[in-house]
Amino acid sequence: MKNVAAEVLTKAGHAVTVSDLYGLGFNPVAQKWDFVTTSGRHFNYMLEQKHAASLGNAFAPDITSEISKVQVADFIIFVTPLWWHNVPAILRGWFDRVLAMGFAWDSGQYYDKGLLRGKQAMLVCAVGHPGEYYQTNREHKMRLHDVLHPINYGIFAFCGMNVHDPVIANNVLGMNQEQRDQALKDLQFRLEHFVDSPMWLSRYTA
Repeated sequence: MKNVAAEVLTKAGHAVTVSDLYGLGFNPVAQKWDFVTTSGRHFNYMLEQKHAASLGNAFAPDITSEISKVQVADFIIFVTPLWWHNVPAILRGWFDRVLAMGFAWDSGQYYDKGLLRGKQAMLVCAVGHPGEYYQTNREHKMRLHDVLHPINYGIFAFCGMNVHDPVIANNVLGMNQEQRDQALKDLQFRLEHFVDSPMWLSRYTA
């Protein structure tokens, strides 16, 4: 799915940067070493993020590198499996460390005032179970849109981004080759038409 996304967008003339968190050995753990200098106050991670941002990106090199990618990006696609009804720890840690206070959001600057206003975000998500499991009267007792709401709204929209409806490949553990090919075709179609793709809140509140 990542390869198809990069290929489709590159072919359409977009500059594409791929950030492979596992390949980079990205550390998901937020800690005091995330800053090249601290404020000298009692250590508070979020306030140190704001302090580092105010100094012009005084973060550790791995965070600075990822922040620079977000700064230049117009459209950010998060390609991820769904694990335990959430994203894997390495991506969750990316949210914690990179979408920093003072850079992606701040006090009183979130949602329509978020610091990443104007950027587009989309989840491309591989889900192990069939889609019908995600009904209020079925195995998981909730819709998949409810599962993804804390990510799409509580993270992406919170930071001010315009959130596209996710591209979801259900039942990836049980797919045959034809079904895998179709899932990739569906992703290709959405990315070729992302300018007019449905947005998250319009679908979620329907």
